Amino acid sequence: MRVEVPRRAFLQGLGFVAGGLALGIFSEGRSALAASRDRGHSEIPNPNGTLTAGGLRPNAFVDVAPDGTISIVCKRSEMGQGIRSSLPVLIADELGADMAHVRVLQAPGDEAYGDQNTDGSHSIRGQYDEIRMLGATVREQLVRAAARRWGVAPAECTASGSLVSHPRSKRSAPFAALVAAAATLPLPKPGEVKLRPRSELPHAKAPIPLLDGPDIVTGRAVFGADVKIPRMLTAVMLHPPVVGGKLARFDAQKALAIPGVKTVIEIPAPASAPYGFGSLGGLAVVADNTWAALRGRKALDVTWDHGANATYDSRAFRQLMTASIRAPGTVVRKVGDVESALAGAKTRIEAEYFVPHLAHASMEPPVAIARIDAGSGRCEIWAPVQNPQATRTEVAKALGIGEDRVAVHVTLLGGGFGRKSKPDFCVEAALVARAAGVPVRLQWTREDDVQHDYFHSVAAQRIEAGLDESGKIVAYRTRIAFPPISSTFKAGEVRPPEGELGQGVLDAPLAVPNVQAESCEAPPHVRIGWLRSVHNIHHAFAMASFVDELAHARAKDPKAQWLELIGEPRHVTEAELGVKKVPNYGATLEQYPIDTARLRGVIERVTSLAGWDRRHADPARGYGLAAHRSFLSYIAVVAAVVRTPGGKIKIDEAWMVIDAGILVNPERVRSQLEGAFLFGTSIALYSQITARDGAIEQSNFRDYKLARIADAPRAIHVDLVESDEPSGGVGEPGVPPVAPAIVNAVFALTGTRHRELPLAKAGVV
Repeated sequence: MRVEVPRRAFLQGLGFVAGGLALGIFSEGRSALAASRDRGHSEIPNPNGTLTAGGLRPNAFVDVAPDGTISIVCKRSEMGQGIRSSLPVLIADELGADMAHVRVLQAPGDEAYGDQNTDGSHSIRGQYDEIRMLGATVREQLVRAAARRWGVAPAECTASGSLVSHPRSKRSAPFAALVAAAATLPLPKPGEVKLRPRSELPHAKAPIPLLDGPDIVTGRAVFGADVKIPRMLTAVMLHPPVVGGKLARFDAQKALAIPGVKTVIEIPAPASAPYGFGSLGGLAVVADNTWAALRGRKALDVTWDHGANATYDSRAFRQLMTASIRAPGTVVRKVGDVESALAGAKTRIEAEYFVPHLAHASMEPPVAIARIDAGSGRCEIWAPVQNPQATRTEVAKALGIGEDRVAVHVTLLGGGFGRKSKPDFCVEAALVARAAGVPVRLQWTREDDVQHDYFHSVAAQRIEAGLDESGKIVAYRTRIAFPPISSTFKAGEVRPPEGELGQGVLDAPLAVPNVQAESCEAPPHVRIGWLRSVHNIHHAFAMASFVDELAHARAKDPKAQWLELIGEPRHVTEAELGVKKVPNYGATLEQYPIDTARLRGVIERVTSLAGWDRRHADPARGYGLAAHRSFLSYIAVVAAVVRTPGGKIKIDEAWMVIDAGILVNPERVRSQLEGAFLFGTSIALYSQITARDGAIEQSNFRDYKLARIADAPRAIHVDLVESDEPSGGVGEPGVPPVAPAIVNAVFALTGTRHRELPLAKAGVV
């Protein structure tokens, strides 16, 4: 007898034990945010909820129903960062809503919601006031309706607790009583709506409960693989082992003989690079269940034409990149005359750094459910995607239909890190569903996820500095080579464009009279994609390591070396940087200047918290410092390492300080930074992707290793700078300084310098 235990049922069983604890943690808001689950925001197959007719809805994000229920649409995807709690609460606070009356709906993919891409750490930054204005507009409508009813000036009225009040006359009315009248009023004109002072936002600095927390720990949360629709079958893909490879021949008879296997479908491979967000091609095995599909895939008899990338060997490629950075490249940043300054320097310091390919390895592998209506040809997708509009576009293109005939429903994401903003797996699900003639759940395995990822780019960097007779740094040159992300979208791209270099090379503030940066060639042989903090990973590793090397060579305190290299407090101009235009993460330097005072500030603060000046008192601990500006935020990290009884290196303690401007939901910011440290720990200690004969050698967590509990420090101290500066990013900036801080700490403890990641290659962990 076969007993089927669905994943959700298994988690619910565990949740019987854990649920009490989780609900206790969430005690502030069970009758408020958590109750939205009971009102249908995650119903499948319609996870977006429904709105009651006759309500007040002056924009696409807020609806006040006649009964006073306030529906707030979250346009960004939830992947553990708490955005489904933070964004709606920010809107509700500005509106003046009682959270007990609020339900949260997940936005489908639709241009009506503006930019929905949950990537690049910009869910809050750049639109903080815009988000608040959504709630303020609804508040203004309700206030005007009440003021008209009472014959008073709107400015004399206030809104809070889902009531509009007129303090002078002591009159008040619930939102529900004002909805009908407010819906008949014209929308306020630009400039007529005022935002509240931040002091009047109840949750501005208070912890906000995680809306989906109780459902996640008790197994009720709906992730991609949890979606079930009538007649649905399960499919798995057999992709070409080498990017750009194609089927030469296949025999599906043994696969079709497996009980439960229904059909085998060929998905055409792209004719040539670039590969974009389309399928890599291959064979889809469609079956009654995942186990049958996997057995069927294993039984396929396949011969591949591996194509041009079959010669890719990551070890040989490293030598090619090293040769590339040892020769002059294309100058992308220039101040003064570096060549002359280096030639005339009394002392020259040089170092080369290497970071391998990295995989996203989010806890939930890619999965998508597709249903195509045979009559209309309309397609529905349910998937854990970070960019539902791009999903809609790519699926429509693959099917040859208009985007208006594609609906994308966003489920919860079990992690993303940028992988799920690339909807190739959704494209595959749609193609398989159309060919099979039934709804299909396309499930990637962990092996599929590791071996067919959009990998973080391998990178090599060479930095040189020249010192004059007094020991002053008079020249600084960096050469960098990595296959660019742009190669995924444009054939022939072998050098990174400005946007990719603007993540720690073009924008790094350097108080040095002669500075030059050069980009060097590195052709791609795999799909390259953005991963959490993107190119800041290798740029920060090289620069922060080199700053530590400079300090050691000059017998200088690394903290003092950082402050000297950054220079005095100022706003750094493009002229000082030696570039025509700094990408600056899509913002202008007027909006978000490169502020050395803020970078100096986090360095001063983190070293004070870590007791940096007393670090030599304990010779059994090594301390390392690193700092970086990325995604318009400033962060500094100190890591302390010790030796284990077996002589290996162990991270003992960590301190992190971030200046991200105005913060929303500080508790989730702390959580993001703690997670960023552990993410960076994996990069520093273990993670690497290698290739031989064009195929990825790693396949699962046994050989693509991540940090485990034993690798975590005994404490991660996170400090948040209170600031009224515009909001910067939070999810990504915490990662880049972590690996160099750890490596610098290893040097402080052992006297051995490591210029290549991961440290496991050197046998020290």
